[in-house]
Amino acid sequence: MFVCLGNICRSPTAHGLFAAKVEQAGLSGHIQVRSGGTGGWHVGDPPDERSVRVALERGIDLSHLRASQVSSRDFHSCDYMLAMDAANLADLRRMAPPAYPGVLDLFLTFAADSGYREVPDPYYGGEDGFQLVVDLIEAASDGLLQHIRRHQLGQG
Repeated sequence: MFVCLGNICRSPTAHGLFAAKVEQAGLSGHIQVRSGGTGGWHVGDPPDERSVRVALERGIDLSHLRASQVSSRDFHSCDYMLAMDAANLADLRRMAPPAYPGVLDLFLTFAADSGYREVPDPYYGGEDGFQLVVDLIEAASDGLLQHIRRHQLGQG
């Protein structure tokens, strides 16, 4: 599960992009992809139109996604809870059960040498911010897929 604040920019972009990579790798039967926000004010809304447009330029369709809010149930059904920034990670840590056995971390932990620790929130910025988000998410998605293949699926 990919997590940001409102689940309309960063986390749905990660959701759509990572799901496409999983499908391309032939692993859709093994890996389920979800996203959510720590806040609930956008529940049911589609992703931000700028996120949809920038992702579509790269061949990823986000238009079918709808915002949801992270709940305690997600910790029981998700092996990875990956936050876009430190504030989201802190919120997730407060919500997590004491013995959560999964990976609870920043998503960019899986991006090799991105120069960023967090995926910046592009909401109040311009088009360049949305392009950067996709670049960072793509790098982290490649690293995450490699990690899952190695540690969860025993593939190399």
